[in-house]
Amino acid sequence: MQTLTGTNFNFKGQTAFYKGKVRDVYSINHDKVVMIATDRISAFDVVLPKGIPYKGQVLNQIAHIFLDATKDIVPNWLLNSPHPMVSIGLKCEPIKVEIVVRGYLAGHAAREYVAGKRTLCGVSLPEGLKENDKLPEPIITPTTKADAGHDLDISKEEIIAQKIVPEDIYLKLEKIALQLFARGTQMAVDKGLILVDTKYEFGLYNQQIYLIDEIHTPDSSRYFISEGYEERQLKGEKQKQLSKEFVREWLIKNNFQGKEGQSIPEMTYSWVNEISERYIELYEKVTGLKFMKHQSQNLVQEIEESVNIALTTI
Repeated sequence: MQTLTGTNFNFKGQTAFYKGKVRDVYSINHDKVVMIATDRISAFDVVLPKGIPYKGQVLNQIAHIFLDATKDIVPNWLLNSPHPMVSIGLKCEPIKVEIVVRGYLAGHAAREYVAGKRTLCGVSLPEGLKENDKLPEPIITPTTKADAGHDLDISKEEIIAQKIVPEDIYLKLEKIALQLFARGTQMAVDKGLILVDTKYEFGLYNQQIYLIDEIHTPDSSRYFISEGYEERQLKGEKQKQLSKEFVREWLIKNNFQGKEGQSIPEMTYSWVNEISERYIELYEKVTGLKFMKHQSQNLVQEIEESVNIALTTI
């Protein structure tokens, strides 16, 4: 199956290029960006060696649905999507923190808790929690936004003290993030899902806060299947989840957490295909829509042509 793991375009008006872990971002005329959701997959801040068929399309299309569904809460960067793997939008000045909202003790937070920590990013956690328990209320655990390598946990107090983000803007980010999480939670409930945790990235455009990048996708969020959640918790069973946590768990099982000296385990064709199917499953469950696989004889040429046409009309 065809995958897109890297791009090398030269679009009309192109002024800069940035390669993220998953997305390739092209600056256009200093005021717009073309963001291509590739089929790369990352875990523990490391890009894995094989692309995942349809992953870029899944991420791009889920993000569009949720960006559209939350634009009454906060404006977002998106202007157009001329191709299933492409978004074109406003070039915002990125705010150098990611706002992580957690409604449950899962993933990184659970690993820290099991290790004995009861404070995460300056937020106190109660005793007696089990992995995947619901928290008394959603908490915000920010991270620094690393250009390369690992994002790092940081507290609200440290962000303000170090002047990474002005206090007035940061407090607005927290308020917006909780509103977005509440909206995402309700949309998940309507589909029989639990929005466990997620991250949001923001930027400034004309000194106004904008939501940028993706939102509520399997790369940025974790979902549980709500049916049977309570029963599984009581029995101490693993939760059925829709996220890329299963990829992290596979890596941990194979002795890889992105640490120095560790080697990425082999990704077999069957494993790559399973990851692809899990991403498609999440798309269908979280959106309630049938996923239509976009297939192309020449994906690169198709993207280039669609973007150049769109840029003449925006």
